Amino acid sequence: MNVPVPAISAEIAAIRRRYLWMATSVFFFDFAITVIFMATSGAWASAWRQVGISLLLLLGVNWLVVRQLFEPVRRYLDGTIPFEDIQRRLTQLPLLTAQTTAILALAVWAFRFSVPWWVDESAGIPKPTIGDLFVGLVVLTIFYFTYTYFVVSDYLASLCTFIFRHYGRNLGLFFGSYTIKLLVGLLVISIGPLAAILADLFSYEAERLQSEILIDIASAVIGVAITAYFISRSLLRPLHTLSSAMTKVAAGDLSVRVPVTSNDDVGELTGQFNNMVEGLRERERIRETFGRYVDQSVASTILHREGQGVLAGETREATVLFTDIAGFTTIAEYLAPDRLVTALNEYLETVLGPIRAHGGVVNTFIGDGLFASFNMPLACEDHAAAAVRAAIDIQRAVGSRVFGDQGVAFATRIGISTGNVIGGSVGAGQRMSFTLLGDAVNLASRLEELNKQHGTRILVSESTCTACNGEFKFAALGSVVVRGRSDAVAVFSIDPNNQEKHS
Repeated sequence: MNVPVPAISAEIAAIRRRYLWMATSVFFFDFAITVIFMATSGAWASAWRQVGISLLLLLGVNWLVVRQLFEPVRRYLDGTIPFEDIQRRLTQLPLLTAQTTAILALAVWAFRFSVPWWVDESAGIPKPTIGDLFVGLVVLTIFYFTYTYFVVSDYLASLCTFIFRHYGRNLGLFFGSYTIKLLVGLLVISIGPLAAILADLFSYEAERLQSEILIDIASAVIGVAITAYFISRSLLRPLHTLSSAMTKVAAGDLSVRVPVTSNDDVGELTGQFNNMVEGLRERERIRETFGRYVDQSVASTILHREGQGVLAGETREATVLFTDIAGFTTIAEYLAPDRLVTALNEYLETVLGPIRAHGGVVNTFIGDGLFASFNMPLACEDHAAAAVRAAIDIQRAVGSRVFGDQGVAFATRIGISTGNVIGGSVGAGQRMSFTLLGDAVNLASRLEELNKQHGTRILVSESTCTACNGEFKFAALGSVVVRGRSDAVAVFSIDPNNQEKHS
């Protein structure tokens, strides 16, 4: 994800200067049309009036006005006002600039069309008809407005990108419709020149008609080409930016955050896209964080069920495995807390390996032990045998090493039971937990505790022994009354050192 890099004063001045030139570039657009008119009509004697009025209004006055329009943005870039104070100005910058241009363009062309009525005829400027004058004023004013609007809209994309890169802020207010912009742009560049030509056809004849049509066509070619270029840039660039970002997200890159470079509904869609990606990043962070405390597969199952709106429990036969460290309280008394935690983490990582290798998942860490399950929530074929294999591998792995800086040896007790369990998300309000409930869960926990009495390391229930179908050598320890149950249960032990190597 992009980290904002503070803008320096030279960069701020450059982005402001670019706006001023883009906003007043209509002067050069107008100058090209004026040259075409004078070259076609031969009215060079009046060139100083034609160019002078444009220089005064479209460049001079326009420059002063747009400077004031940009002033709040400059103050934000300098750090004197908050972003919220300039959002509306940013959103409406193309419209406000274009409105200024339209008013000034109307004044310029009203002056030009009026010149033949009050100057000497020797200047060579032909008088327009009332119809041509009216259509010309309307078409040219709208054309200049449209040109400026899309030029500044294109600039707005650069300005918003600049603000995003240097200040990390995006537009949150939107104005206008992408569809209306597209329709207006297409209508102006297509109907505008046609309207001017039709006005000439009904207003003039012979050589004057040819001259007027030539002026309109030449002006239209330049005007339409330049305006169409900026229309396509201002409308298509935000879509391209959004499309590229979507491609990255589809490829798994959730670090994407794109600048909102449009003030219409496409800009709003880009903002929603950023919110969506942020939500995906948050979901991924939750999944990764959750996965540190419970097995990744459990976390994925919970998130998947939550996404489907399925939080109700389900019943399935599964095998439950509890582990605990013998004499952990005594060990904790002489070992420094930081070293104890280090050793315990190494131990739990060692225990996790066999459980995952045999298809089990760790549901919960309980102090120095853990609670794992086979066939819930993930399917596990021959889950009883898989749990016993995991227990044997745990004992072999733990018994063959020491943990932590001081080389602490941990003796592990394991209880295993098979039966129907209920798995589901339980809790209250915003606090939820995925857990397993049922007699098999309780019995596995009690069997782990019974290892103390029998001096064993692994105890399994009769249901687990039966489900293993003779795969392991179990030793019957008789029936015992387990705390929490009224009837006695058959208990079996297994010596991991006397088991043949299992696959």
